[in-house]
Amino acid sequence: MALDQSFVGRTYPPTPAYEVGREKIREFAEAVGDTDPAYVDPEAAKALGHPDVIAPPTFVFSITFKAAGQVVQDPQLGLDYSRVVHGDQKFAYVRPVRAGDRLTVTSTIEAIKTMAGNDIVDIRGEVHDESGEHVVTAWTKLVARAAEEA
Repeated sequence: MALDQSFVGRTYPPTPAYEVGREKIREFAEAVGDTDPAYVDPEAAKALGHPDVIAPPTFVFSITFKAAGQVVQDPQLGLDYSRVVHGDQKFAYVRPVRAGDRLTVTSTIEAIKTMAGNDIVDIRGEVHDESGEHVVTAWTKLVARAAEEA
């Protein structure tokens, strides 16, 4: 059954703050194979004008995808997560994520489509620091595959 179009524009409450740590940044950079010194060396980051180490651009996915869970788990929406695959991801940064940031994410459903029986949900995650400064916007596309025919 197609998802309800009336959910487009629905915004979910901000997540609890996520504190970005140097070690998490280092672990993430290592996991994705990015050796930029600004991700692990505070002095290298300061030489580039940052107050502390910064995170690789895709680091924020881990918190925005978790925040999108509010949408996925909304029983009124009725999305069958057992059929969901990650369709796309993009980011628009205002500034880099830095060690010491305390970030919250507010998720909004931007679009719902049905194509070839697949439900497609576009979720926008607005990421702000504890002072309210906008850090990055993330867009996540989730595709709930159509049920197989018997």
